[in-house]
Amino acid sequence: MSKPIEDYGFIGNMLSGALVARDGSMDWLCLPRFDSDACFAALLGTPEHGYWRITPADQAHSSSRCYVPHAPILETTFETEDGSAVLVDFMPLSDDPEKVDIIRLVRCVSGRVTMRMELALRFGYGKTVPWVRRRDYGIHAVAGTDAVELVTPVPLHGEDMRTVAEFDVKEGDIVPFTLAYHPLHREPHFIGDAGMRLEQTVAWWRQWANICRLSEFESPAWKDAVERSLVTLKALSYQPSGGIVAAPTTSLPEEIGGIRNWDYRYCWIRDAALTLYALMNTGYFDEAGAFREWLLRAAAGAPDQMQIMYAVGGERRLTEIELPWLPGYENSLPVRIGNGAYDQIQIDVFGELMDALHIARKSQLGPDQETWRFQQTMLSRLEGLWREPDEGIWEVRGGRKHFVHSKMMAWVAFDRAIKAVEQFGFSGPVEKWRALRDEIHGEVLAQGYDRDRNTFVQHYGGTALDASLLLLAEVGFLPPEDSRFRGTVEAIERELVEDGLVLRYRVDETEDGLPGEEGTFLVCSFWLADAYTMIGRLDDAEALFEHLLSLRNDLGLLAEEYHPRLKRQLGNFPQAFSHIGLINTAYNLRRISGPAQQRADLGASPRADEASWTGAAGAPRRGEPSLG
Repeated sequence: MSKPIEDYGFIGNMLSGALVARDGSMDWLCLPRFDSDACFAALLGTPEHGYWRITPADQAHSSSRCYVPHAPILETTFETEDGSAVLVDFMPLSDDPEKVDIIRLVRCVSGRVTMRMELALRFGYGKTVPWVRRRDYGIHAVAGTDAVELVTPVPLHGEDMRTVAEFDVKEGDIVPFTLAYHPLHREPHFIGDAGMRLEQTVAWWRQWANICRLSEFESPAWKDAVERSLVTLKALSYQPSGGIVAAPTTSLPEEIGGIRNWDYRYCWIRDAALTLYALMNTGYFDEAGAFREWLLRAAAGAPDQMQIMYAVGGERRLTEIELPWLPGYENSLPVRIGNGAYDQIQIDVFGELMDALHIARKSQLGPDQETWRFQQTMLSRLEGLWREPDEGIWEVRGGRKHFVHSKMMAWVAFDRAIKAVEQFGFSGPVEKWRALRDEIHGEVLAQGYDRDRNTFVQHYGGTALDASLLLLAEVGFLPPEDSRFRGTVEAIERELVEDGLVLRYRVDETEDGLPGEEGTFLVCSFWLADAYTMIGRLDDAEALFEHLLSLRNDLGLLAEEYHPRLKRQLGNFPQAFSHIGLINTAYNLRRISGPAQQRADLGASPRADEASWTGAAGAPRRGEPSLG
């Protein structure tokens, strides 16, 4: 039986990440980077597909857990009749993307505890059993091009195709286990003092977290929620490129037992603008700049070849295949790697990228002239493409339609181009862009708005609603006080809200090409809270935000979706978009000019108040801590 998704914690080092359950079992790990093959895949199968558990040998024990403040470092405390021990899990930072370490420290707090360690390495997503050889430091395991060293002072032995150990710890003892990955063609590396690496890692994250602008939050709970979301977002970034993965997992289902299981270990262009707002409003301009550079490098080239998503290094081919040997999370099949949506036509990404580059320009991120030439080339492609149907923001597999959100974001693309000319002095065919902007606006009002119900609809000629319509005012397509926007918000409240949370759309009203149901989409509920702030319903916005905070697991993490009746998180975990939504909504509720107002061009840019803000050391933040 699979463990509930919310039972997992996440550790990471900006190269890869792992999921660790309450029982001390590491059930998901891909090495050396987020989208590499998993060597622990029990999350999507059984223990036979790979895991690494450290837990008391006595089954009669209890556990509790927490993060080290300001860091993705997990502490699990085990209480037994004879004593208590803490398991510390973390991934040290590395400046070599081919060499990744996972360190697990067992520290006895009181009494005496007998611990058991079980390691079942299964490369190739749980399929390949490695060749394991003893070494004086532990074991060496190799399969194909992958190799790991398990380094520990504890005696190890083989048992049922696993490496196991039992050992006693008494008060004050610290026993380290280090799993060190390296490609087979490179020499292994070893960490001399695991305790010192923990201290260095804690110090790096503490210094990084000190950058964060949290002074406007009086509530400690809100402050902690925003900081934990930022730490998670940073841990989901890929340090060599600046890209940010949507999640570190694949195929965690949107419906238990269903087929809506996708690989989210990639970077979506669609997330760009909201990601930049989240980073810049919290003071992380370097991360925002790195993400902007990743966007430009990944999307560069012929505009008709721009994709909706890329791998963390900017790779384009994300061929989707199924892994038949994995039974899936709670028998939710198929298990997929790769994502077939990468070659879909989604017009909204043009607007998302133009919007992201617009806010970057307003906040003085990076060089501009070459970027502007790239934007003009992209717009030349959009001039004809916007009239075509597409697969839309939700990547439907049931055929292309004229989605209102896609048209709205095409409007955004030309609107931001016009603003680049008007506000920043760039040259371009602004009159043509104004005519296209007006044409798109008029068409959406004529074909995407239901006058009888006073609401916009999901696509031309349809009646279904879509949560993406909540962004109409935020992107500036309509002013917040427009009765058509307010009517759309009220219609979504009536028709898409279940138990206080927002569905993307009704699956029985949308031809998305897939059977089954799905949970409420958490970022859409944050969008509803943002819409409330824009129309002045601040009490409703704050109540919804508090409700969303209550859905996080005990570590402050959110998946993609939540099932109100089952009271379970669903979908890939932790989900960057959910945490981005949390950050932006928090700032919308605590600032007159929050991210939503900024995006609608109704407020100052995130950079505007930087001169009045200083970091912990008393100086405006420049750069970030060294990885060294």
